[in-house]
Amino acid sequence: MANGKVIGVNGNMVSVRVDGEVALNEVGYVILGERRLKSEVIRIQGNRAEMQVFEMTRGIGIDDDVEFSGELLAVSLGPGLLGKVYDGLQNPLPRLAEQLGFFLDRGVYLDALEGDQRWSFTPKVAEGDKVRHGDTIGTVPEGIFEHRIMLPFNYLGEYTVEWVADEGEYTIHDKVATVSDAKGGKHDLTMVFEWPVKRPIKVYAERLRPEEQMVTKVRLIDTFIPVALGGTYCIPGPFGAGKTVLQQITSRNAEVDVVVIAACGERAGEVVETLREFPELTDPRTGRTLMERTVIICNTSSMPVAAREASVYTAVTIAEYYRQMGLNVLLLADSTSRWAQAMREMSGRLEEIPGEEAFPAYLESVIAAFYERAGRVRLYDGGIGSVTIGGTVSPAGGNFEEPVTQATLKVVGAFHGLSRERSDARKYPAIDPLDSWSKYDGAVDREATEYARDIVFRGNEVDQMMKVVGEEGTSLEDYIVYLKGEFIDAVYMQQNAFDEVDQAVSVDRQRHIFATMMKILAAKFSVESKEEARHYFNELRQKFLDYNGSEWMSEGFKAVENDLEQLISQRHAGNDETGEKLLKTLTTEHSHA
Repeated sequence: MANGKVIGVNGNMVSVRVDGEVALNEVGYVILGERRLKSEVIRIQGNRAEMQVFEMTRGIGIDDDVEFSGELLAVSLGPGLLGKVYDGLQNPLPRLAEQLGFFLDRGVYLDALEGDQRWSFTPKVAEGDKVRHGDTIGTVPEGIFEHRIMLPFNYLGEYTVEWVADEGEYTIHDKVATVSDAKGGKHDLTMVFEWPVKRPIKVYAERLRPEEQMVTKVRLIDTFIPVALGGTYCIPGPFGAGKTVLQQITSRNAEVDVVVIAACGERAGEVVETLREFPELTDPRTGRTLMERTVIICNTSSMPVAAREASVYTAVTIAEYYRQMGLNVLLLADSTSRWAQAMREMSGRLEEIPGEEAFPAYLESVIAAFYERAGRVRLYDGGIGSVTIGGTVSPAGGNFEEPVTQATLKVVGAFHGLSRERSDARKYPAIDPLDSWSKYDGAVDREATEYARDIVFRGNEVDQMMKVVGEEGTSLEDYIVYLKGEFIDAVYMQQNAFDEVDQAVSVDRQRHIFATMMKILAAKFSVESKEEARHYFNELRQKFLDYNGSEWMSEGFKAVENDLEQLISQRHAGNDETGEKLLKTLTTEHSHA
């Protein structure tokens, strides 16, 4: 292993004269008295290496010693990750707090997994079996899942099982199997191994198209701007528009197995709120705490900037690990803007040629490489697993034209743009239906949702026109289009997060109430004046809100639906041609369902 001496310090970047050979992304330690400050090599020029230090660099001086580990920046993978809160270097923060108190000290690194906890191991292979990387050696129960103990992903080629442990209780460091390679070399296996965070885990038979929908139970998302399992999406929006709230609601209600949250550089207050609320949230799937199937990687804006990059890659590596068990994993990165700012800071210290707004010229390729680690895959055993990545973006002033948002938009499959106006109007979720889009198929027929969106667009145009010419300068026909657009927004695109029924809406219910709403959207109404039309649509809206709050398929739900049908029929004067055709399609689909 190589050694070196510090020859320069610039913020959290340290320049080192190296004696020996080092590799890009190799971990090194700057020796500061009794402390060893963890660092990563980010550039090599001859015998000089630039390292980003994951700690405050105060006190580092010229000629301080540097030791290189010979290993890449990696995370420990094994049972016990679920329910944990880590920093970007996979230090368990609660245990750090127990050891150090409120103020974390530099150079203290703890084992990510608890070595003394015993796990109930069940072997899945026998002596003489042939295995390859990613194959299951045995399982241990972890919460509601069977955690697979796999042949480490860096074991290339075919191996023969020489010995496997009997069923029983073992710690993660106990030997559970021995395998031999083609040359006869023997390798002892435990329940834990390490994997470099910047190397995607590509241990699968086939990469599949993300075609199956990831249900979030948020109507606006599932119906109009859906996300696919194994897909990607971003949530840009100004500060205070509800990005963190939307992520928390999604993590609670999304139909996925495991949730990984990367708080990469958010304000400490928001991170503390997440850490306090998640253990209190009830998992609708199990009735227990949501934390049991969640991993939180936490780096606040007050922590060293280099750790933000590490937290993003640590999170996605853990997500890929659980994908290898045939699970659907949702990774929420909050916020990728802070990560990009950390890249900009390091790029400036490396004196690289800057791109737009001083971000590095390679910003787009780095963001693309991160989102490309999402995906749906078929494993060697035929199982299907997925990683879905949703990243929030915090553009200054809510300007979606800035480089991070634009670079993200080029690679994601869905765009959920939050609006300051909708947020200020207390509309939840504050996603702007006029700006947002998705390339994935949703819960409702795309042609029908486009029909509804077109009404929202046209209604918005009429609204803008009325601000200039007034209501009296608008035709009755245009005014009804405006009322229909407002109706869609109020009863379908908005949800009551405090209502037990309306806060999470199943796909079956979404399809059912959308078909009911279409009867109103497709209808021509016999009204004599704008005042009469406004009064009628207010009645419809109130009745529909009662409909949304009624227990699915209960007597009350059916009674409100019947009242709604009668209210529609009172002034119904036929349907437009396109709406009539879509109504028949929706009715047929609903009867089949």
